[in-house]
Amino acid sequence: MQKGKKPSTPDYKTQLSYSQNFITDKKLLRRITGLSNINKSDTVIEIGAGKGHLTEALCRISGFVYSVELDPKLYGQAKAKLDSYPNLKLIQGDFLRYTLPAKGSYKVFANIPYFITTQIIDKLANAPNPATDIWLVMEKGAAKRFTGTGKETEKSLLLKVGWKMKIIYHFRREDFHPAPSADSVLVHFSRKESPDLDRKEYQNFQTFISHSRKYGFGRKESLLTKRQVSTALKQAGLPHAHEDGVTLYIQWLCLFRCYRHLSGSPFKGI
Repeated sequence: MQKGKKPSTPDYKTQLSYSQNFITDKKLLRRITGLSNINKSDTVIEIGAGKGHLTEALCRISGFVYSVELDPKLYGQAKAKLDSYPNLKLIQGDFLRYTLPAKGSYKVFANIPYFITTQIIDKLANAPNPATDIWLVMEKGAAKRFTGTGKETEKSLLLKVGWKMKIIYHFRREDFHPAPSADSVLVHFSRKESPDLDRKEYQNFQTFISHSRKYGFGRKESLLTKRQVSTALKQAGLPHAHEDGVTLYIQWLCLFRCYRHLSGSPFKGI
């Protein structure tokens, strides 16, 4: 399942029906799945079987595939096409309500509907037992926001606590049928073995980012003075903050730790 022009109706299933853009070229499918590290020992979850083209490519390289498809018609088409694959469980249902594995290792590879990109990433990134690796075909602009390409966003800063992210492939619009109205890319999310912050620190980091992006540094409402910012970054061997604010994840992490150290009781009074 994929992107496309959104209908005027807010109905979820109707929006999905307007979001069907498929990759069917076998050579391209082998190319993009070959960019992953998926092998025969891996369990893979696919979001949206569509007509089954990507699903088939995943079945050929992985140990077992769970593919969740909401559209009854597409589910039927995929089931007929893929019935011969013993390492596939095709599930008719909504991925946003699908229960991810509570234990064990798994990976995710999917060509997702653009209009629920944020919900999908939130579900995958915040799962109690997250995937080790995720590959998502998504709209280029959204990918840049989530990965912090060009400029960090609050979403990219929070994701980077537990994930390494990189755009690894740029599609042509004609790679899809029908062609979408937006440019598309393949993004790899690789889970860090140890997150940079624990759960409590993550919540405080989120508050620190939100407050500092709103008020900046060196003002009455700010959490750190400009001198404290400059000193902390210099001692860490990091670049100075730009005039319009800190732009690198590693800078934000450094300043959060500086504030936590200086305040003794993080976020008291925020």
